[in-house]
Amino acid sequence: MAATPLLRLSISPPPPKSTRSSLLFHPLRSTTLPLQQPLKTPSLRSNSTTINRRFNPISASKTTTPVTDRLISAAAYFFPFFNGLQYGRYLFAQYPKTLGLILEPFLPLLSVYRSVPYASYLAFLLLYIGVVRNTNVSRYARFNAMQAVVLDVLLVLPLLVQRIFNPGPHGIGGKLVMLSHNVIFVFVVVCFVYSFGFSVMGRTPKLPIVGEAAGRQF
Repeated sequence: MAATPLLRLSISPPPPKSTRSSLLFHPLRSTTLPLQQPLKTPSLRSNSTTINRRFNPISASKTTTPVTDRLISAAAYFFPFFNGLQYGRYLFAQYPKTLGLILEPFLPLLSVYRSVPYASYLAFLLLYIGVVRNTNVSRYARFNAMQAVVLDVLLVLPLLVQRIFNPGPHGIGGKLVMLSHNVIFVFVVVCFVYSFGFSVMGRTPKLPIVGEAAGRQF
C-alpha cells in the first residue's frame, strides 16, 4: 500500500513553470515588439526639381536677338571683306570664272563701296564711333562691329611688311608674297562667311585672336 502514493506522484503532471523560468527560456516571446514601418523620407530629387522650376531664370536659348542688331552685325563684316579682296588678285588671275560667279552677288555693293571717296576711312569711323563707342547700341552689335574693325586693322599689317621689305615679283620673295596673299584671302573669305552667317542667325561669332582682342574693349 505504501507504493500507491509513490505511483500517484510519478504519474501526476509536473508543476507549472514559474514566470521567471519562462522568461529565462523564452526571452523572445516576452520582449519582441511588433515591427514598425520605416519612416519615408521625402525625395530630394522631387524637391530639387520643384525648386529649380520656381527659381531658375529663363535660359539664353529662349531669347532672340533683335533684327536690327543682326543687320548691323552682318553689315559690319562687309568692311573687312571688301578691303581684303585685294589679297585675292593671284587667285582671281588663276580662277577668274569660278571666283567671279561666287562674288557676283556682292558686286553691286562693292561698286558702291569703291565709288565713295575714302570709303575705307569713312567705314572705319562709322563703325568705331557710331557703333562701338555708342552706348545706345546693344553689346551684341558693338562686339561684332569691334571684331570687324580689328580684323580690318590686321589686314593692313601684311601690306606694311610688304612695303618695308619690298620683295621683287620674281624669285623666292615673289613666291612668298603670292603664297601669303592667297592664304590671307582664303582666311578673309572664311571669316566673312562664318561671321555673316552667325550674325544673321543671331549667334555670336568669335574669331580666333580677333575675338579676344575685340572682347577686351568692353
